Amino acid sequence: MKQRIITACWLIPLAVMWMFYLPHVAFVAGAMILVMLGAHEWGKFVFSKNIDIYSLIIALLGALSCWFFNPFAGDLPQTIGRNEVAVGILGMGVSWWIIAVFLVFKYPKIQANRFLNAVFGITTLIPFFWSLVYLHEAQNPQNLLPFNSGSFNLFFVMLLVWCADSGAYFVGRAAGRHHMIPAVSPNKTVEGLLGGIVLSLSVAFALSFFMKDGINFVNVSVAVVIAVIASVLGDLAESMFKRIAGIKDSSNLLPGHGGVLDRVDSLTAALPVYAFIMYLFN
Repeated sequence: MKQRIITACWLIPLAVMWMFYLPHVAFVAGAMILVMLGAHEWGKFVFSKNIDIYSLIIALLGALSCWFFNPFAGDLPQTIGRNEVAVGILGMGVSWWIIAVFLVFKYPKIQANRFLNAVFGITTLIPFFWSLVYLHEAQNPQNLLPFNSGSFNLFFVMLLVWCADSGAYFVGRAAGRHHMIPAVSPNKTVEGLLGGIVLSLSVAFALSFFMKDGINFVNVSVAVVIAVIASVLGDLAESMFKRIAGIKDSSNLLPGHGGVLDRVDSLTAALPVYAFIMYLFN
């Protein structure tokens, strides 16, 4: 626990600086680094050796998506909310999480093979990158997102996911009776999920007074609930892949916390789902 707290003390300020204080180019570069670290760890789910091959595959596919739509473009904040490539990649991510529901609930009767693991890593990490850029940079007159600050739009979803995790943990420990999917994660309960949703909605309501004019809070609430459920699914999906691969943590990069995937597994599902739903509503 001591090491976990020490790591959090430098990791949280670093994340806040990255989201709120770095220029656009530096933020996108940081998002790329984050995804590449995740790709290196996901390689363990695909290859027992030569996991760098998978990182190269992700890098090439990420570069291809950037060739279609340049994330460093000067007019990105005005155009990303209307770009078919960026939105299409978010939709691909949402489609994968729908498939993941089936796999998680059917585990261990149905298990992903090496090829599916590779495909699922692509459809997790590439949409995750574009959801980071989308939420942080989308600033246009279409009222796609609830806040005028792109940094706060991204922080808003992250905060809700963290609240969902905390609410699920404490409610699950206090009143958890009905386990969700014990074969994948024996500690997650239905009561904990409901507790996480309630806490996230409460925080979203408290922040609704700061949302820009023209945003429908009902739409935001629906997106929040679905994103929170998706965040739980992201956590379960990574747990499933780790069980299949026979590993406990995706890496030891973050002492006391495991690897990058162990920290962002919930966000890899919640961010693309939330961004895509808000786009559909608007």
